[in-house]
Formats: sequence, C-alpha cells, structure tokens
Amino acid sequence: MTVADWDAPEEIAWAGKWVTARKRGRWEYVTRARNIRAAVILALDGPADAREVILIDQYRVPVGGRSLELPAGLIGDDAGGAGEQALSAARRELEEETGYRAREWTDLGEFWSSPGMLGESFSLIRAYGLEQVGPGGGDENEDIVVHRVPVAQIGPVVAEARARGLAIDVRILALLGAGMLDLP
Repeated sequence: MTVADWDAPEEIAWAGKWVTARKRGRWEYVTRARNIRAAVILALDGPADAREVILIDQYRVPVGGRSLELPAGLIGDDAGGAGEQALSAARRELEEETGYRAREWTDLGEFWSSPGMLGESFSLIRAYGLEQVGPGGGDENEDIVVHRVPVAQIGPVVAEARARGLAIDVRILALLGAGMLDLP
C-alpha cells in the first residue's frame, strides 16, 4: 500500500447482509456490514495444574470443512440487537454454542482478525468457573461439537484435529502462550 492509497476514497465493490467488499486505491479488503464485531470466548475451568478449555468444532463454508475454534459469536446481530455489548454477546454465545455458563468474565481487549485483508475486529473475553447448564451445539442452523480439553494437552489435540482435516482457527494460538491463561 502506498501513501496515495491511504488518501484514496473508499469504494464499495459489493455489499451483502453480513459482509462488504471494499477498495481503497489498489487495496481490496472485506469488512463486516453495519460495523458488527464478534465476541470470542476463552472459556476456562479448574485449577492451574489441571486447567481445561472449551473448544468447539463446526462446519465452515469458507474452508470447506470443519474448523476447531474458540466459541464465538457476533455482537449486535439479529439475536442481540444493535446496542448489544461484547460481554452480553459472549454470555449468550457461550451458553448457546457450548451449554456452559461462567462465574467470572474478563474482557481482554479488542483484536483484529487479519488486518491486511479484513476490517474485522473481535473482543476476546475470558470466562472462568464453568457450569454446564445445557447440551450446547448451537442453534437450529449449526452443528457444533463441544470439546473440554486439558490445556496441557492443547498441542496434541490441535495436531490430532489437523490430522483429521480440521481447519485450526488462529485464535487457538492464545492457548499456546501469550499469558492469557493467567487468572488473578
């Protein structure tokens, strides 16, 4: 991208219900429609020496198969309404997708999915102290499989999922370091 691209007017190449393809100078990128963001949940439970994390896998059209992911959902989509906050969306999505509720919630900040191509951000929300209150699995349009994984086994679990052909969501890197698992 050149400095001339920074000052170029933004053009909308295509707009759908959920995404918009944009162009600025020579740069093409995609954003969520209506400034919708996502809430991604790092759901943890147990003492430090036996901590577990909730992962999900589900079919994702863009990768043409199932993907191993942290639970997540859109903030302010049809279910949540335009004024929904990240924490409210995280609570709703954790229960809907996984069947769990959490005792403690911490907003770890806003992150950008792939800033060279996407204008999409998400709030990473840590949930701790889990209680299973339902089966999970998502809504009637989803086929979500819930996994409760020992954090100490995350590397082998990711390797096994990859060997079975699952796509691995980049946000799983949060489990492989970065200090995000430390609890107050």
